[in-house]
Amino acid sequence: MSSDNLPYAADAEISLKREELDVLRNQYVKEEPFVSIQTKFNYAWGLIKSPRRDEQHLGVRLLTEIFRDAPERRRECLYYLALGNYKLGNYVEARRYNDLLMDREPNNMQARSLNKLIDDRVAKEGLVGLAIIGGAVAAGGILLGALLKRRR
Repeated sequence: MSSDNLPYAADAEISLKREELDVLRNQYVKEEPFVSIQTKFNYAWGLIKSPRRDEQHLGVRLLTEIFRDAPERRRECLYYLALGNYKLGNYVEARRYNDLLMDREPNNMQARSLNKLIDDRVAKEGLVGLAIIGGAVAAGGILLGALLKRRR
């Protein structure tokens, strides 16, 4: 990540220490089955920051529940839903949540920074995809040429 994206999108790369995430998890478990919205949000936030995909998925799921069930907390969820989906490679969803936040707060530097990260990743993966397709087409052309040459 380039330094011009910091500190706004630093959440994209910085994980909590395992002990810190354990504190959030323990609080969540302690409150079950009636977990407060704040505890659920804190735990989801920690999970989103994790380098582990399974934890990121759980974080997105918990934030989605908050987004659905607590309209007064939706704004808080938007950035982390966008970030979680970005980290999982769900760029369409990441863009959707980030655009909702930018519609509400066009000068939000976190959202603007994350928007650039999403654009950069989509462009990079698009170029990789084009290279793979180009390679496959070239290989197919070579194979077809070899087959046609054999037929003669």
